[in-house]
Amino acid sequence: MATNRAKKVAQHFLELAGITINGSSPWDMQVHNEKLYSRVLSQPIVGLGESYMDGWWDSKQLDLFFQRIIAANLEQRIWQDYRVLAANSFLILRMLRNKIFNQQSKKKALDVGLQHYDIGNDLYQVMLDPELNYTCGYWKDAKDLASAQIAKLELCCQKLKLQPGMKILDIGCGWGAFAKYAANHYGVSVVGITISKQQQLLGQDRCAGLPIEIRFQDYREVNEHFDRICSLGMFEHVGEKNYKLYMKTVHRCLADDGLFLLHTIGNNYTTGYCNAWINKYIFPHGMLPSIVQIGKASERLFVMEDWHNFGADYDKTLMAWQDNFEQHWPILKANYSERFHRMWNYYLLSCAAGFRQREMQLWQVVFSKKGVVGGYQSAR
Repeated sequence: MATNRAKKVAQHFLELAGITINGSSPWDMQVHNEKLYSRVLSQPIVGLGESYMDGWWDSKQLDLFFQRIIAANLEQRIWQDYRVLAANSFLILRMLRNKIFNQQSKKKALDVGLQHYDIGNDLYQVMLDPELNYTCGYWKDAKDLASAQIAKLELCCQKLKLQPGMKILDIGCGWGAFAKYAANHYGVSVVGITISKQQQLLGQDRCAGLPIEIRFQDYREVNEHFDRICSLGMFEHVGEKNYKLYMKTVHRCLADDGLFLLHTIGNNYTTGYCNAWINKYIFPHGMLPSIVQIGKASERLFVMEDWHNFGADYDKTLMAWQDNFEQHWPILKANYSERFHRMWNYYLLSCAAGFRQREMQLWQVVFSKKGVVGGYQSAR
């Protein structure tokens, strides 16, 4: 598409969102390369992200830019108006690939560990809270990131009804934040599993001296019994082809009177693919589950005892992470490129806008095998 025509088309769509090219508002787009318009219209999702990484455009407040893009439903409008673009063929092929092939097999599951979680512990240690929680904080009564994350850990422990002496499985344990908190405050032992070598090594160091084992292990390989099972921010890597197997694995490993807490980002609708830019640069093979997909996967295996949505809290969490990241960039830039700097800000701020506009949710779902006798009383 010719540059002038592409610019007019882009300008039209941006105006629908109240965004002005080279305008003065903090959410406006400042364009540095006129080739941007054709690039974005040919591949709206990947093109927009890659052109930002390449320095082709900026916005003073990227989160506000995306908030307006999402509120105006621009992605859907572009697909509807430009069905003939090659980008649509790309999307269809990606959907078919995900339907035919298991993008989250044991071998492919390791990709997200290598590409994302093994980037460098130095990054996560300055971006996250002191306990290294890389999941949504609980801001109900919290004033800052650290207290929001402690509140989230306490909420999880209360929902699981932990008692001293219990044995817990933490699927996707990260750097051991939940395991450490539960062992210290509730007297339980924990087996945490991760597919990140960097998480395992630092997690083992942080949990030294506690009844905690941090393993480099795929969830499909676990075959032991536990009183309680939790999974905080890992289900997004499982994929729809594995949802049932995941639930069967949890069912097999959970005591008959046990509880399972699933903490996951959720999609408002069922889909077979994830954001193409996020998939390429941040979380390879990721996929956000819908209510229908979780329900179908858990059917005939579990009783759903409680479903709690505090997705709006992820906006605050992501903005706090981005603030930490930006404050520490003068130190981090010795090990990371400027392109990474732009990529990481784009990731954090675009996701913050998604949660702010309620395009994505954060669910904590509590399951039992046979139903809690007398009813389950959930913490809030």
